[in-house]
Amino acid sequence: MRIALPILWILALSSIIVGIALDIPKVVGSGVVLLFFVVFPVFSYHRWKNKKVSDYLLNKENLDKMKQYNDSKS
Repeated sequence: MRIALPILWILALSSIIVGIALDIPKVVGSGVVLLFFVVFPVFSYHRWKNKKVSDYLLNKENLDKMKQYNDSKS
């Protein structure tokens, strides 16, 4: 994953740049599709793989923790 992600990123960016430079819309489009439908989901999966989603949700428990933290600061 550490090697594949930068390679896919460089491939997508280079195809977009080459497509713009040579004025070939299909190459630009394929680079954009690769970027948004392959690179970003793989990156998101890689970054969120071992995380608990409940830690990032605004539920009653987390709001109480934030309130206690803010009260302790003042």
